[in-house]
Amino acid sequence: MLRRESEWNVKAIILMALIGIIMGVIYTYVVNPIYNSVELALNLVGLGPLAGQICAGLWYMAAPLAMYFVPTFGSGIVGETLAATVEMAFGGQWGAMTILQGLVQGACNEIGFFPKKENYDRFGWGRLITGAVCCAVAGYVMSYLTYGWSAYKPALLIEMFIACIISSIVFDAVLVKLITKLFDRVMAK
Repeated sequence: MLRRESEWNVKAIILMALIGIIMGVIYTYVVNPIYNSVELALNLVGLGPLAGQICAGLWYMAAPLAMYFVPTFGSGIVGETLAATVEMAFGGQWGAMTILQGLVQGACNEIGFFPKKENYDRFGWGRLITGAVCCAVAGYVMSYLTYGWSAYKPALLIEMFIACIISSIVFDAVLVKLITKLFDRVMAK
């Protein structure tokens, strides 16, 4: 039966691979089309750049899910990087940059849990929200530097930052916590 693995072993590696594959497929075939639709709609009113920030938290979810199922150091990095690699391999629209973003997103999500092993085991709200906010800030800064956002007006940049933080908290923390609580209930039966 599927259960949490608290240390790196063959089962944990297989679990990480499954999480990476499943989330990579979800990113490619669910999240990316949602993003493209939101961007198209927002482009009609001149706010297209907001789309990526509204959807940002959806792309950050593999790391906390990986840390839940394998609550140990590095699981967030491995899970998110695998998901990003699968997304890229399946034709993700950002190419190889996706892998670097996945690595950064995984590492920043782990900030909420690092350095104590018991933080990973507890998987609490505060740790999830801290990781989500750190991930949002890092993702925002990375995109600002990579995609030439310095050309945007300050008001739009502020709106994008706020949207990124909210999206990250809603999807990367709250939705992940709800998913893991549901899993806990199912496994308790």
